[in-house]
Amino acid sequence: MATVFETRLIGNLGKDATVRKMDRGVVAINFPVAHNKNWRDKRTGESRTKTTWVNCTIWKKEGSNMRILDFLKSGALVEVVGTPYAKAFQQEDETIKTEIRLNIARTNILRSSKNTSTSSDDNFNGEDDNNDEVYGAMDDFTLNEDDF
Repeated sequence: MATVFETRLIGNLGKDATVRKMDRGVVAINFPVAHNKNWRDKRTGESRTKTTWVNCTIWKKEGSNMRILDFLKSGALVEVVGTPYAKAFQQEDETIKTEIRLNIARTNILRSSKNTSTSSDDNFNGEDDNNDEVYGAMDDFTLNEDDF
C-alpha cells in the first residue's frame, strides 16, 4: 500500500526567492512563507496573531525554466504543496533551534506582490505547462542528504 506525506500551505512570501547552485546540475529556489493564525483572546477580547514561518525549496535542473522567479516576490500570496521535514541547528548562543521546511512539488500564485505584474493568463499549473520542467521533478535526479 502506498503512503502519502504531503502538506498544503497558503501564505505570503516573507522575501523574494533566492537561487542557489548545487552539485550535479541542480539549483534550489528558496523562499520563506508565513502562515498567520488569527484569533480573539477569550479572557481579554484582544485580537491575537501567531505567525509560523516555513522555509520552502523548489528543486530544479540547472538550465530549466526559471519563470517562476518573476512571481516569487515578497508579499505574494502562494499555495505550495510538498513534503515537510524539520531541521535542527545550533545558534551562535548555543541554543538549539528547529525550523519547518517544505520540499515543493507544486506552486500556485494566488496573488502577486505589488512589485510584480501578472495577467489572468499566468498559470503555473495549466495543462500546457510541463510541471516537471517548471517545478522540477525529483524523479529525474538523485539528491543526497548533503543537498538539504
